[in-house]
Amino acid sequence: MNFASTRLTVADIKTMVAFYEMVTQTRADWLAPVFAEIVLPGATLAFNAVEVVAAFKADSAEAGANRSATLELRVGDVDAEFARLKDRVEVVFEPKTMPWGNRCAQFRDPEGTLVALFAPVTEAAKARFGAR
Repeated sequence: MNFASTRLTVADIKTMVAFYEMVTQTRADWLAPVFAEIVLPGATLAFNAVEVVAAFKADSAEAGANRSATLELRVGDVDAEFARLKDRVEVVFEPKTMPWGNRCAQFRDPEGTLVALFAPVTEAAKARFGAR
C-alpha cells in the first residue's frame, strides 16, 4: 500500500488552488473543473469542489470544517519561507523550534485548515529524515 494524496473538499476551489500554488510555488494540474492536484516530491495535495461530495454520499464531507489535521510541508529554510508568506497568510505562530527537533511555523489556508512549514534542525530530527 502506498500513501497517494491528501484531498481537501473545498467551497471555493479556485481560491484554494491559487493559495496552495502560491505557498508551494507549484502549478496545479486541473483534471476537471471541480478537481485539481498539486504534485510535490513525496506527496500530492488534491482538491475537490464541494459539489463533488454528492457523487460519493451526500454530507459525507464538509468544506472548511477541519479542526484536527495539519498539512505539513517540509522546506529547506522555515524562516525564509515564513518571511515570503507571512503577509499573505493568516499566521498561527511564527517560526520556533519544537521539542522533537523541527523548526516550524503555522498558518491557516483560506478555509481554515492548518498548514505547517517545517525543517529538521537537531541532529536527531535530521537523522529521522535522512537530512544532513
